[in-house]
Amino acid sequence: MADHDRAAARREITDALIAALDRRHEVLDAIVDSDDRPAAAEAVAALLGTTPTGAQAVLGMPFHRLTKDSRRRIAAELEDLNSQLTFTLIERPASSGQHLVLRPFSAEADRGLFESRTADMGAAGDGSGGPAGSLDDEIRSAVGRIHDEDAVWLVVENDSQTVGMVFGEHIGGEVNVRIWILPEHRKRGYGTAALRKARAEMAAYFPAVPMVIRAPGATA
Repeated sequence: MADHDRAAARREITDALIAALDRRHEVLDAIVDSDDRPAAAEAVAALLGTTPTGAQAVLGMPFHRLTKDSRRRIAAELEDLNSQLTFTLIERPASSGQHLVLRPFSAEADRGLFESRTADMGAAGDGSGGPAGSLDDEIRSAVGRIHDEDAVWLVVENDSQTVGMVFGEHIGGEVNVRIWILPEHRKRGYGTAALRKARAEMAAYFPAVPMVIRAPGATA
């Protein structure tokens, strides 16, 4: 996750804690009236107008955070974070990854998506940095590497809308991971969310193999 996205996520949590402390009696009533933790998190999120991440932070807040000194510290942290950032998670809603999923690449269904990626990047899909070959050759080569368990290509979807791709190539004892987001969906946090989810996916496909995150056009 990029530093600014970490800061934004931290600000979202800190803002939720401040709001929860200011409305602590309402928050406590919402929690007590809930059947279980998921229901409590949903109730807190709705009450405070915060994200699920912020609501979970409120549920996990220890009692010592209720002291005046602790509240002053949280408020000071929020003020500092506000001074560092010029955007919020509301402006980059996808960075939380709440509705984002990764699914395996389909040579037929996702041909157009990979064609868009190749036109945008102008480079081979294997991460070598070389010029792209014909679309059919590129896809055929990728399917072969995937079959041989030397590569994993994933499609990034948000609420069933395709927004990009994740490429994992097993080269030289490392997994080179690259994220590509469609131009019309950039600067909204999809890359951050895809990278976060891709780490777990790649670890499952390539257990105990080190991962290297590379810029989209970087060579392996």
